[in-house]
Amino acid sequence: MVKKTKLNLLVVGGTGFIGYHVILAAKKKGLNITSLSIHRPKKKRHVKNVKYITANIANFEELKKKVKNNFNYIVNLGGYGRHDDFAKGGSEIFKNHFLGVVNLTKIFSKKKIKKFIQIGSSEEYGKTKAPQSENLEGYPTSPYALAKLASTKYLQILYKKEKFPSTILRLFLVYGPHQDENRALPQIIKGCLKNKKFPTTKGNQIRDFCYIDDVVDAIFLTMFSKTSNGEIINIGSGETFKIKNVIEKVRQIIGKGKPQYGKMSLRKNENINLYPKIEKAKIKIKWYPKIKFDQGIRFVLRSMSKKYL
Repeated sequence: MVKKTKLNLLVVGGTGFIGYHVILAAKKKGLNITSLSIHRPKKKRHVKNVKYITANIANFEELKKKVKNNFNYIVNLGGYGRHDDFAKGGSEIFKNHFLGVVNLTKIFSKKKIKKFIQIGSSEEYGKTKAPQSENLEGYPTSPYALAKLASTKYLQILYKKEKFPSTILRLFLVYGPHQDENRALPQIIKGCLKNKKFPTTKGNQIRDFCYIDDVVDAIFLTMFSKTSNGEIINIGSGETFKIKNVIEKVRQIIGKGKPQYGKMSLRKNENINLYPKIEKAKIKIKWYPKIKFDQGIRFVLRSMSKKYL
């Protein structure tokens, strides 16, 4: 009997929140997993039998030395979603994201990979009208958003010219257990659990929150999809909430919390209404979100309550 060869997966940014959950799912599926990040994983995000390598993807020579194995699939979660202006570190953010994608494709365009999944961002749409659909032209309002959109355009050209097998998944707000606490939802939950005053905006922004397990499902469906190459695909829950209503929902479940509405300014050029059309995901990768926000928020609360209660 011929032994079946395991498929090899490279998760760029495997030490981050989404990367950690992708690795957990990949392990259950029996894939050989390598994580590539600037830093080693924190103890809470270290997964056994995963090969962890460190390199800066914006440095081609360093990347070429470290990435020598052949991989079937690459998921690029590299870079951090900060919104600094160009004068305050934005140039470095742009370089790390965009050059990172260019460098990865320079390495993998010479190898016969099955799929390159680029994790894009809802920020690529900028201040376009909601619900945002994939055929809208993006109008980025930050170096981070510009880098993500430039990466999208670059990969689409590479697919058209060279048939490089890439798909861009534009994620809206992702949440779940083990997320960094400087993100919006963990900050809200932490503030309510501690029952101390914490500043917020007026909370009029309308957003879509997608649970991490649904996002991971979308990544793996894309990985094995034959109809998604060259495509941009929105990933969101299909539910929309005002941020103020989200805060009040958390307060209601926990039974305490002292948000100070209006004490925090909106981010510069922030789009008040940012939520996706997700019909394309249903057609192209047969993906349907399963976790409703009421259920997902309780999973996160259960996880964070152990630390703060």
